[in-house]
Amino acid sequence: MRTLTYVQAIREAHAQLLARDPRVFVIGQGLWSPWYAGGSMQGLETEFGRDRLLDSPVSENATTGLAIGAAISGMHPIVFHPRMDFMLLAVDPVVNQAANWSYIFGGRTKAPVVIRAVVNRGGEQGAQHAQALQAMFMHVPGLKVVMPATPHDAKGLLIAAVNDGGPVLYIDDRWLYNEAGEVPEDFYSVPIGEAARRRSGRDLTIVATSVMVKECLRAAESLAERGIECEVIDLRSIKPWDERCVIESASKTGRLLVADAAWRTCGVAAEIAATVAEKAFCRLRGPIVRVTLPDAPAPSSRSLEQAYFIDATYVISAAESMLGAREE
Repeated sequence: MRTLTYVQAIREAHAQLLARDPRVFVIGQGLWSPWYAGGSMQGLETEFGRDRLLDSPVSENATTGLAIGAAISGMHPIVFHPRMDFMLLAVDPVVNQAANWSYIFGGRTKAPVVIRAVVNRGGEQGAQHAQALQAMFMHVPGLKVVMPATPHDAKGLLIAAVNDGGPVLYIDDRWLYNEAGEVPEDFYSVPIGEAARRRSGRDLTIVATSVMVKECLRAAESLAERGIECEVIDLRSIKPWDERCVIESASKTGRLLVADAAWRTCGVAAEIAATVAEKAFCRLRGPIVRVTLPDAPAPSSRSLEQAYFIDATYVISAAESMLGAREE
């Protein structure tokens, strides 16, 4: 088994999809740039031609609408949004058209489009270039949302998204691009809606998304040195999300911490916490805790960024507070 970085795995998934299926094409900003897509599209326009990799003008709504129209007509497009913030300009075609299309026509036709949105943060980019907006799209019926946290899943979930047959939002985080891991050379899929147990434990269940999976595993290692064994669940998909896996784990440990690097109110962590409280309250031994960003825009100051963005230290502090009142 080879080792690839997260960004190399995304590139390989694109290459294999383009090679196997002539219906697949990619459209978005900066596809021909050696740096704009962070290496995830590097050289693909040379390998497959610029008629399969369409470097679009800065018009998120038009680009996404074009791709959805192509999907309805039988193509399998991937739309690339290099900053998730500006994907908000494409909400109308994504929510009103792609997500509703199959339902409106009684399942007789679908919109097999993948909308790839990249989360950027840090680097003093400020409030308009550092937003993780996954909860907005998790809310929409008819739209699936995946958030890979490992190189293996970055490749497998992109392939699964293209082959799903419906609209899928694929969210990758630039803070994961240099993470390395084993990635098969094969053309494979990771099931959408199936979580992964990254670490087993008895004292506390930690459920995490995307970049927070890495931080939660770091936290779990540190906590294990202090005798606290955490079970870490990587959701991988947030719409649908694996309720059974999360509830089983929370029922076993009796405690649940949810970590999502996005805003707190009405967020992914809130939905998971509410569902577990609704369906497994009697099996919990204490309150559910959320580790999220504060309900404030991202700052532009480096010192404020260090306080704003969450990492393993926040998870450790929350876990220690939860276990401080542990029944002996």
